[in-house]
Amino acid sequence: MRRVYMDHIAGTPLHPRAKVAMLPFLGEKFGNPQNIHSFGQAAAEALEEARARVAVLINAEPSEIYFTSSGSESNNFALKGLAHANRKQGKHIVVSVVEHLSVLNALKSLERSGYSATQVPVDQQAVIDPDDVRKAITPETTVVSISLANSEVGTVQPHFREIAEVCSSAGVVLHTDAVAAAGVIPVDVRELGVQALSLAGNQFYGPAGSAALYVRKGTAILPLIDGGIQEHGKRAGAENLPGIAGLGAAAEIAGREMESRRVKVQPLRDRIIQHLSFEMEHVALTGHPVNRLPHHASFSVAFVEGEAMLLTLDMQGIAVSSGSACTSKSLKVSHVLLAMGLDHALAQGSLVFSLIDSLTPEDIDYFIEVFPPIIERLRKMSPLYTQYLEEKDNDVQ
Repeated sequence: MRRVYMDHIAGTPLHPRAKVAMLPFLGEKFGNPQNIHSFGQAAAEALEEARARVAVLINAEPSEIYFTSSGSESNNFALKGLAHANRKQGKHIVVSVVEHLSVLNALKSLERSGYSATQVPVDQQAVIDPDDVRKAITPETTVVSISLANSEVGTVQPHFREIAEVCSSAGVVLHTDAVAAAGVIPVDVRELGVQALSLAGNQFYGPAGSAALYVRKGTAILPLIDGGIQEHGKRAGAENLPGIAGLGAAAEIAGREMESRRVKVQPLRDRIIQHLSFEMEHVALTGHPVNRLPHHASFSVAFVEGEAMLLTLDMQGIAVSSGSACTSKSLKVSHVLLAMGLDHALAQGSLVFSLIDSLTPEDIDYFIEVFPPIIERLRKMSPLYTQYLEEKDNDVQ
C-alpha cells in the first residue's frame, strides 16, 4: 500500500543536513556555552553561528534572536513578556479571534492576572481588517498579536503591513506568530514592521523542540523562564545545543531552497484544490483562495465528520489533518472555522493538507483515486446527508 503523508503543518521531517549539524552535539561536543574553557568556547561558537543563521532567514540582527523550545513557548514568551514589561503604560492587549491556542490561552492567563483583552474579528477567508485593529486599540493598549499566516486554513494576512502601521501610529508593540510562515515563505521583520516574531524549526525541516523569538533591539520584554544568564538573560536554562544547531542549519537551507520548494509543491496543492473544490460536490475551500501558504490546502466537507475522514484515509495509507495539531484530539469544533462564519456541522467536516516537496504527482493521484469513494461511503452513513437528499427530492417534486 502506498504511504502518503500530507500533515506537515504538524511537523516536517528532519533535513539530512540539519541532522548532520546536530550530531556532534549529541556526542563529542558536549560543552556548555556558558563556560570559558575550550569545550565551552566551541559550544558558544556553534550557538552564535546558529543564531546568525536564523537571523538571516528573517532579516534580523543575531542579537535580536532568542532560542526557545517551541512555537508555543515563543508565543507565550512574547505575549506575557511584552505585556509585563509594558504594564505601566497599560494592561490591554489586542489579538485576533483566529490566533493559535498558545496565544489565546496565554491571553487567558494574563486576563486572570488583571489584564483586559479585545479579540478582533475576521471575514469568511480569515482576513483581518486593519480598521478593526485600529478600533480595538485604546489608550491602555500596549501589545497587539496578529499571526502572519494561519496554520489551520492557510491564509496569509494580505493587510499585515497596514496593521503594523496602525500599531506604530498608536505606539503599540506588535508581535506576530509566524510559525506557519517563517522558512516557508519570505519573512522580513523590517518590512513587516513588527517588534517580535515567533518561529519554529519543525515547520521547515528543522528538529522538533527547536524554535526562536525575534525581539527588535530596544523593545522591552521580561523573561518567561527565570534563572541564569542564558539568552542575554531573557531565557534561563541550559541551551538545547543539538536542536539549536539543527535549527540554524535548517534556517540556512530554507533561505536557499524556499523558492525551489514552492515551485515543486504549489502545483501539487493546486491539484488538490482543483479536485476537491471543483470536481466534488459539497466540498468548499477554506481560507483565502490566493493569499495562502503555498503548501497548504484546507476544506470543509459537508455531511462528514473530520475524524471519520482521517481514520478512513489512514487505512488507505494517507495522513492528513482536521484542524490544528493542538485541537485535533480535543473533540472540539475549530474556533478558527467558527470565527470565519462556518456552522458547527460544516466545521466538523474540516480537512487540512500540508505538503512538502518530496511528495510526487503520483501521490496526489493516489489520493484523488481513493478519496471520492471514501466520502460517498461515509455520507451514506450520515443522517444529515439522508435528510438533505430527502429534502432535495421533495423540492424537485
